[in-house]
Amino acid sequence: MSVQDIATAGTSIWLDDLSRAKITSTDPHALPARIKNSGVVGVTTNPSIFSAAISGAAEYAADIAVMKASTVDEVVKKLTTDDVRQACDLFTSIYNSSKGVDGRVSIEVDPRLAHDTEGTISAGKELWAIIDRPNLMIKVPATLEGLPAITALIAAGISVNVTLIFSVKRYGQVIEAYMKGVEQCEDPSQVHSVASFFISRIDSSIDGLLKKNGSPEATALLGKAAIANAHLAYQLFEEKFASDRWSALAAKGAHKQRPLWASTGVKDPAYPDTRYVIELIAPDTVNTMPQSTLDAVIDHGVVRGNTISTNYAEAVEVLKALSAMGISLDEVTTELEIDGVKKFAQAWEELLANVKAAQQQ
Repeated sequence: MSVQDIATAGTSIWLDDLSRAKITSTDPHALPARIKNSGVVGVTTNPSIFSAAISGAAEYAADIAVMKASTVDEVVKKLTTDDVRQACDLFTSIYNSSKGVDGRVSIEVDPRLAHDTEGTISAGKELWAIIDRPNLMIKVPATLEGLPAITALIAAGISVNVTLIFSVKRYGQVIEAYMKGVEQCEDPSQVHSVASFFISRIDSSIDGLLKKNGSPEATALLGKAAIANAHLAYQLFEEKFASDRWSALAAKGAHKQRPLWASTGVKDPAYPDTRYVIELIAPDTVNTMPQSTLDAVIDHGVVRGNTISTNYAEAVEVLKALSAMGISLDEVTTELEIDGVKKFAQAWEELLANVKAAQQQ
C-alpha cells in the first residue's frame, strides 16, 4: 500500500512524536526520513511525548547544564520550543507547497492551565512569539475554559490545534469557538486550525463496560464505539462547514477547521493495528499516529477510500445500542476529558522533576 492512497482520499498523515534525536538523526525512523519516504506532512506533540523524549536523554544534557541558574520551567520551555522550532523548519517546504494546510507542528500550552482561560491565552501568545514560525500550531485543551481561549487565539491570528476532544457535543462547541474567532480575525486567510478528536481511549473505556455486561449483544459491540463516535463527529463537520455562516467566512479567505484523529494507536491487540487509520479516512481530515501505527499502515494497511461518509446510519445504531444497555457515552467522554487533562498535567510534572534532577547533577 502506498501512503499516497491515504493522502489522495483526503487524509493527511501527521506523526504523533517528536524528540531532538528524531529531528537530527539520519536513522530511517527519524523525522527527515519520515518526511521523505513515509508521507508524513506534520507533527504533533503533547506533554507525555516531551516527558518521554527529554527525561534522561543525553542530547539535552548540554543545554540543561548551561541553564543551571534558570528555573526548571524556563529550561523546559527552552528545550521544547527549540525542538518545535527546528521541526517547523523541517516542514517549511511542505507548508509552502500545501499553502499552509500541512507542514504543521503543534505544541501544547502548559497542561496545568487547562482550566485557566486567561492563562491559556497568555501562554499561547508567548509560545507563538518564542517559536516564531508561521507553520506552528498552539494546542489548547477543549475544556469549557479552553473554548474562549481558542476564540481569542484565532482572533489574534494564531493557528490552533484543539486537543482532548472526546464527545460530539464538545466538538460542536469547538467549531463554534473557532468560527467566532475567525469572525473576529482581521485576516482569517492566515489562520488554520485542526480539532483533535481522541479515538482509542473511548474504545478502551466502553469495551470495559461491554465486557462486564458479557451478553452476546454487548460482545457484538466491542470495538465499535470510538469509530462510530468519530464518524458522527465528521458528519457534524460536514454540516457546520456547509452552512451559510461558514460560506460567508470562506468568502473572506477562511479555512475549514479540519478534524484530526488522535490517539490512533490500537490499545487492544485483538483489533487490527491499522484500524483507527483505515476506518477514519475522508476528505479534509488529519490522522496523527505514533510511529508503530504508521509502520503498520505502510506495511499492511489496505485503503478503501472514504470510510466515513457512508456509515452515518450505522454509527447512530451503534450508539443507540450502547444507550439501550445503559452505557452513557456522555458520562464516559466526560470522565475521559477529566482523565486526559490529569494525565497530561502529571506527565508535565514528571518532566519538570526529571529536568530539575538533571540540573542538580
